[in-house]
Amino acid sequence: MVPLPLPAGSRPSKSRCQTMKTVAAEIAPEMYDCILIAVDGSDEARRAARRGLHLARAFDATVTVLSVVERKALKLTETSAEEAKLRERGERALTEIEEVASELGQSVTTTLTEGKPAVRISEYAVEQDADLIVVGRQGLTGLGRRLLGGVTEQVLHRSDVPVFVVPGEGADGAIEADYSRVLVTTDGSENADAAIPHGTAIARRYDSDVHVLNVVDIQAAGGVFHAGGLETEFVERLDARGQATVDSAASKIEDAAPALSVTTAVERTTSFEGVAAGVREYVQNHDIDLVVMGSHGRSNLRRQLIGSVASTVLRTVDVPVLVVKPSD
Repeated sequence: MVPLPLPAGSRPSKSRCQTMKTVAAEIAPEMYDCILIAVDGSDEARRAARRGLHLARAFDATVTVLSVVERKALKLTETSAEEAKLRERGERALTEIEEVASELGQSVTTTLTEGKPAVRISEYAVEQDADLIVVGRQGLTGLGRRLLGGVTEQVLHRSDVPVFVVPGEGADGAIEADYSRVLVTTDGSENADAAIPHGTAIARRYDSDVHVLNVVDIQAAGGVFHAGGLETEFVERLDARGQATVDSAASKIEDAAPALSVTTAVERTTSFEGVAAGVREYVQNHDIDLVVMGSHGRSNLRRQLIGSVASTVLRTVDVPVLVVKPSD
């Protein structure tokens, strides 16, 4: 385990990931050279870590496992023993992942730090020049609705590094990585296009069938009071626009990886949940193993995600979701 990292705002001269990335770039370009896995000792985090380690092996990537001792919790401690117990919990979480990594033959570097978890995870990803952050997602609540963990959602809001979110309790129980069917969603925007190289790279590594989906949101197109009453020609134009969008995305995938099998689909939805409902139904109906999608970036206020499609999909599907933001 490495010592506590430098304080926020300061950076080491060159991280292990940066060093390995320089070497890898001289050999062959990779989508993921350095993966950051964030853990907190929970079952969800352990499940996510195992997925992240499998992904690292597929891409021959270096791995840093990070555990953050929440500074707010440290301030509430009254004795040095209580503070030590918090740190021991973080160290134990890291040790668990080290053991799993050893079983898989994957070397890892572990780091224990302190601060606000989402902030430190996002900052550390930048400090380490990580290409991907892997985090877990909480499962079912008592009300039967799916919620993201608070830290996971904040990381999605803050980080410009792609985030790989792994479902926890309530998912299908599979731990071994199997991405036979990868779904790339698109609406033709620059944000959606940012996800295409990531979906392509993973599909190439796992020899996956790629599905490219555009969802036509009838409610959004016609308004609540016109749902189901739109002119046939208008709906057909929406379908045609969607087909052009998926065809364009499919062409980019086929140009980059001609050997991949690519299927395109345009699906309509009248659900009040909009596009997310169409994505969820497609995932269920086609046994999708991984969803790759773009987010709508960040607003200037509170760095929140603009739009709710990615956020809603994350809450309602039982497969991993990779969320990608467009490069600045």
